[in-house]
Amino acid sequence: MDSPVGPLTLVATGGALSGLYMEQQRYRPGEETFGERDDSLFAEAVEQLAEYFAGDRTEFDLPLALSGTVFQRTVWSALREIPYGETVSYGEIAMRIGRPTAARAVGLANGKNPVGIIVPCHRVVGSTGDLTGYGGGLDRKRHLLDFERAH
Repeated sequence: MDSPVGPLTLVATGGALSGLYMEQQRYRPGEETFGERDDSLFAEAVEQLAEYFAGDRTEFDLPLALSGTVFQRTVWSALREIPYGETVSYGEIAMRIGRPTAARAVGLANGKNPVGIIVPCHRVVGSTGDLTGYGGGLDRKRHLLDFERAH
């Protein structure tokens, strides 16, 4: 689907969203792994993303099938608790999941989030509030944060 941050590729596993990838995203799987194109699987996801980009949706309610380690899934779950338009640091996420010394590991798990935007990894910043790393690129991260703050 088209979006203000460029084309997004949606991937489903077992009828649930398992991937949302931007062009030139770090850790984006190869196109050959996405299977046959079937737009009918994504009507609800496309609608919710369109509402988000219109400024009418602040959280997503979609079935997700996230594949990752237990630690990664724990981090991704914590990301979903970050309120719209706000940011937290990698260290804060580490504290929230009971692993206060794991800020770097949180950063790595954050970077491997397979459903950016919906699981809002863009809301995680460095300890000083600086924008650090984003699989989709810092320009996209800045755009998403500025967009949320404006709405």
